Amino acid sequence: MKVMKFGGTSIGTATNIYNVKKIISSVDEPSVIVVSAFKGITDKLIKTSCLAAAGDTLYEKEFREIVSEHLTILDELNFDAHTKAKVSTSVNLLLEELSNIFKGVFLINDLSHKTSDKIVSYGERLSSTVISYVFTDYQLLDVTKLIKTTSEFNKHTPDIELSNELIKAAFKSSTQKVLVAGFISRCRDTDEYTNLGRGGSDYTASLFASALDARILEIWSNVDGFMSADPNVISSAHVIDKLTFTEATELCNYGAKIIYPPTLFPVYHKNIPIRIKNTFNPDAPGTYISHDGGEQKGKALITGISSIDDTCLITVLGLGMVGIIGVNYRIFKALAKNGISVFLVSQASSENSTSIGVGSADAQPAVHALEEEFAHEISLGSINRVQLEQDLATVAIVGENMKYTPGIAGRLFETLGKSGISVIACAQGASEVNISFVIKKKYLRKALNSIHDSFFLSEYKVLNLFITGIGTVGSNLIEQIKQQQPKLIKQYSLKLNVVGVARGRKALLCREGINLDTYRSDLDNEGIASSPDILCERIIEMNIFNAVFVDCTASDSVASIYSDLMTHNISVVTANKVAASSSYENYINLKNIARERNIKFLFETNVGAGLPVINTMNSLTNSGDKIIKIEAVLSGTLNFIFNTMSKDIPFSKTIYQAKEKGFAEPDPRIDLSGMDVVRKLVILTREAGYRVEQADVKKNLFVPQKYFDGSIEEFWETINELDTSFEERRQKLESEDKRLRFVAKYENGQCEVGLQEVGQNHPFYDLEGSNNIIQITTERYNEYPMIIKGYGAGATVTAAGVFSDIISIANIR
Repeated sequence: MKVMKFGGTSIGTATNIYNVKKIISSVDEPSVIVVSAFKGITDKLIKTSCLAAAGDTLYEKEFREIVSEHLTILDELNFDAHTKAKVSTSVNLLLEELSNIFKGVFLINDLSHKTSDKIVSYGERLSSTVISYVFTDYQLLDVTKLIKTTSEFNKHTPDIELSNELIKAAFKSSTQKVLVAGFISRCRDTDEYTNLGRGGSDYTASLFASALDARILEIWSNVDGFMSADPNVISSAHVIDKLTFTEATELCNYGAKIIYPPTLFPVYHKNIPIRIKNTFNPDAPGTYISHDGGEQKGKALITGISSIDDTCLITVLGLGMVGIIGVNYRIFKALAKNGISVFLVSQASSENSTSIGVGSADAQPAVHALEEEFAHEISLGSINRVQLEQDLATVAIVGENMKYTPGIAGRLFETLGKSGISVIACAQGASEVNISFVIKKKYLRKALNSIHDSFFLSEYKVLNLFITGIGTVGSNLIEQIKQQQPKLIKQYSLKLNVVGVARGRKALLCREGINLDTYRSDLDNEGIASSPDILCERIIEMNIFNAVFVDCTASDSVASIYSDLMTHNISVVTANKVAASSSYENYINLKNIARERNIKFLFETNVGAGLPVINTMNSLTNSGDKIIKIEAVLSGTLNFIFNTMSKDIPFSKTIYQAKEKGFAEPDPRIDLSGMDVVRKLVILTREAGYRVEQADVKKNLFVPQKYFDGSIEEFWETINELDTSFEERRQKLESEDKRLRFVAKYENGQCEVGLQEVGQNHPFYDLEGSNNIIQITTERYNEYPMIIKGYGAGATVTAAGVFSDIISIANIR
């Protein structure tokens, strides 16, 4: 035989009731159907009770709504006239009783637990009465005659032994197809109405399944089963197909509201499996819960994540606790006497502090109970005043695969650390199936997403990108991300989620992700007013996991927000040379923050666009090599200019062509001044392990200062004045088989940049177009220096270099 429980949403309308009838019509074995109150009715009963007890006449309006909802369902059910008259009589009788109770509560302005329990019983009594006239093949039994309870601290506990006997006897004399109301019961000693707690219909079904040795217990609701995490927080959460009873218990106790936690106990001891099913998607397999949970397959080390977002942490602390026997006994005795439930305990091995997790409703009563219990010790100073921390959340990772698997806790806390989340307290049982920890509530979403991602519960790993600057480099980057995304998801299970785009004084932010086909128009139409400081503030407020800030600007003000972002555990990938070439103190501070926070500060494209220069240098120095000399052509723009100059193309025209091809800055004087090369040389020298400032670089420039002093318009009008001198020099060099190269050099603690004539035997001689070349001499690569050569300018290759840095954060190889 089987027991099937249907929740309030499953039977919340006439259509839904007929849907349930269709589901149970296929059952061809003895069965028990357990039904909850219609959707939302229990909440309305409680609200109406409170209004009546407060003397508020609005209770009448609430009661009319309760009546209306039931009568609406009656009207929509296809009863014949005779049946409708019978069921209407039964329903109206119950509603009249309920009305009189509310009037009494209103008149005396008092609501006892006894009266409250009776009031909420009407939800299931009404629903089961109505449904019994639809499920005509099923016999309606009065569940309050079958499930008996005892009471303590105004909480009702079923008398399992007595209830089992009553259930067996009633079922034996029934038609073997039975309908009962869930949730409600009666006191064993007083015969007053009681209940099994919110969600108690699940418990009712479990008690029946256990008493009757059912083949299976099915819980039907409006979800497909247990989820790997809260889908309202984690969009990639998925249904868990199989769970052990232990895993299900841990998930239930930590906020997964699929099953009322006590439900598991009765069927666990009878080895009766549970199947979670969706009334509105009956063909879905749901979640199967059993002793072995089925074979644990897949790469996930944890099965699911659950959380309680209403946590308070109470700490009893004092040196007087050390070595004293019975302190914890007194803590839990005091709490038990006051009916306070504890869901987490954490104690320091020094014994000088014990922390307990409780719900916010129990927080102040718990503090009062403990301060009363330890009043003498507090007065002596051997124990401090009881500490209360609020606005916290508890998270639990659960999974049988965690048993005997080293490194689970290490990965968990590393994941939280990378996200900048501090753990306030933690606990793990010897069973190793659950690790629970307490964090600030504001970090809950970020923690859940980070863990879900780190432990492969998500279909793919996610990096959340904030891209500022959507000019040539930024737009190329976005296009590359869009084109490469399908391959990254399929081949590497990596999703690059662009959650922010900013340009000038506008920003567009969306936690779910921005449409990369329409991001420009969306930014124009939906973007908010922004600035670097505002953008920084909004990004930090989003508190998003695996966040990467991508800077495709050349802005000083954007570079200035890196420190704040990184302090909040947001990695930075930048094509902007400002930060890495700024003061050495700022540069080293950013590097230190990245190391301390276990995040990334990557700027490969600062030198050589997409060429692997900085990564190569880091590999050399990290492996113990020492860089002793750097020579490089680092300006693709200047190299293009000197390679393009000819008798037909004068110096001024090559500058214009460099700008048109996207090699030069909008103001090419930035390139001609050599400052861009100076910054690159400073960055290279620092990455080689030397302390250097821009002011330390000797500059041998080739364009007179007057061309930099005026406006850009004046520059274009007068730059052709240099054409003759450059052509004369070009002809001279051509006759000597030499070429001009703007070279950056570090050697013996000295940095300099300048125009240099190189002959045919020099490695820089054959450098074509806008290419860059870097020659690195080290202690190991001394006689034959290492040379890196290739495209060193252009939006496409620079964007590709930025893209490569982003990918490296995901550790894809």
